This record gives sequence, C-alpha cells and structure tokens, in this order.
Amino acid sequence: MKAKRAAVYARVSTDQQTTENQLAELRVVAKRMGWAIAAEFVDNGISGAKDRAQRPQFDALLKGVARGQFDVIAAWSVDRLGRSLQQLVEFLGEIHGKRVDLYLHQQGIDTTTPAGKALFQMCGVFAEFERAMIQERVKAGLARARAQGKTLGRPRVGAAIESKVRRLKRKGLGMIKISKELGIGVGTVQRIVNGLAATPG
Repeated sequence: MKAKRAAVYARVSTDQQTTENQLAELRVVAKRMGWAIAAEFVDNGISGAKDRAQRPQFDALLKGVARGQFDVIAAWSVDRLGRSLQQLVEFLGEIHGKRVDLYLHQQGIDTTTPAGKALFQMCGVFAEFERAMIQERVKAGLARARAQGKTLGRPRVGAAIESKVRRLKRKGLGMIKISKELGIGVGTVQRIVNGLAATPG
C-alpha cells in the first residue's frame, strides 16, 4: 500500500519561540504512522489570529491541498491552525472537500480513523450553525432599520425623472433606450414602467 503523503504545519507567534519541538514530534508521528513527509510549512512570528493572506506558509499549505499534493496534514495543536471557530470551520471544510485528512497531536485527533472522521461531520454542523446565525443577524438588522423608518434598497429617482420615463415609454421607446437616454438603470426604468402599467387610465 502506498504511503500517505503528509504535510507538516508548525507555527509560533513570536520570533523568540521555536517550531523545532513541534516539527521533531510530528516527524516521529509521521514515521510511526508510515506517512511520507511531502513538505513542511513553518510560519515564524505570526499570530494565529491573522487571516490566510497574512500567513504565507499556511497559504502555501492550502494551495498544495488544492493541487492534490497531500493526503494528510499534521499539526501540533488546533490553535496552530487558527484562533477562531470561523477560521477552523473554513479550514476543515476546505481540506475535507479535497479528501485530505487531519492529525492534531495535542488533541489526539486523527481523521484517518473512523472515530476521527466525526470531526468533519461536526464541522458541517458548525458551518450550518454559523450560516444560520449570519442570516438571523441580517434579518434582525433589516427589521431594526425598518422600525427606525429607514428606507431599504436603492434610493428612488425623483418625480421629474419618473415623468420623463413615462413620457418616453408612451412615445414607444424601449427600456434600454430609455435607460441610456436618462442615464439610469434598466431596473429603475422597469420599476417605473410597471408602476405606469398598474396605474388606471
């Protein structure tokens, strides 16, 4: 059986710290598991709170995942990967989508095992929960804005523009031509025209 290709990731938050202990332990794990280390990625002096773009080696790791270069990612601890639930959920979703497993030494998590695969199922639950919370916050914000009398959506055009739209429409011009003639969006023209059609007489 072909050995799994492992990517080892290590990170420390300050230049005074070292990743050597993390790397040494993860190399021992890889050897014990029979994994072939394909690459090692080390972010030195970078906080886990930083996003992917600010963590060059973490970014390189995920690009390798996207290219199908690894079968498993080994890291010292979950906090080496990120400092927020959102970061972790996004990371897990990305590697799961590429069928890449995860080994976390400190937490004893290994998704190559049946028990460890439950982590990915939990990831889906957390992602769904996060989406639901975002939707609820958006709905609450819109309701609050309405309660305060704020007008939502694009601002309406003035009465003079609406009058011109109606006049040009009666002359037989199409919506696109009216839009170009008056420098307004086709959707705005359509709304006004539909309002005209709904008006008696």
